[in-house]
Amino acid sequence: MKIRVLGAYGAEGLGQRPTSFLLNDRILIDAGTVGGALSLPEHAHIEHALISHSHLDHVVGLAFLTETLAFSETRTPLTVASLEPVVNGLRTGVFNNIAWPDFAQIPAEAPVMKYRTLVEDAEQRVGDTWVTPVPVNHAVPTTGFIVHDGSTGFIFSGDTGPTDALWKAARGLRGLRGAFVECAFPNRMAKLAKVAGHLTPELIRRELDKLPADIPVWIYHVKPQFYDEIAEELSHVEPGRITIVEQDKTYTL
Repeated sequence: MKIRVLGAYGAEGLGQRPTSFLLNDRILIDAGTVGGALSLPEHAHIEHALISHSHLDHVVGLAFLTETLAFSETRTPLTVASLEPVVNGLRTGVFNNIAWPDFAQIPAEAPVMKYRTLVEDAEQRVGDTWVTPVPVNHAVPTTGFIVHDGSTGFIFSGDTGPTDALWKAARGLRGLRGAFVECAFPNRMAKLAKVAGHLTPELIRRELDKLPADIPVWIYHVKPQFYDEIAEELSHVEPGRITIVEQDKTYTL
């Protein structure tokens, strides 16, 4: 499995792009950025988008991707998939012909995108992988994903505070090679993290015992303005196991 980090951050900064991963060149996992990291020909290869939740830093790239695809002569429909509350949030809050055109309806003869509602806590086929969506704890309906190709897999936390169901669902699954876990705020902002549904380095320390043993943990969604502070705090959590992901790097599992 090849995971390309299009955007590694929890906001936008100079050269710092919001959260987006590209799996095997064809499946987006969140879409905080797309066009800022991919060439136009690469857009046309994307067939699916797994969206954890409807906040802009996870979907704004999807808006621009659909517009780009609308002008492509070689495209196939982009399937946008998530749990029902997330799909409904995209329909009503983003692709609603107010904030952005409803590309699930246009062009009428061959819409650019279509929605797929995934079944909670159930493994289902998405492209060439198996995906299990598991709800996590955030300010709006949000899902994490367990992604597996039959031999190797990984966990994607989505935006979340302390959670249990996602880690429980992953325990015992063979071939897990790592977990992408969000960390938005430094420890001094623990009260805000709790209200907003995010993790801090100290909260990640507490989450580690829930994760499948010994798998590496890759941190994403760090707010750019707190990067150095969070990196310093994470360096003391479990050295050698925890790494902040590098934007534009490709991870091979």
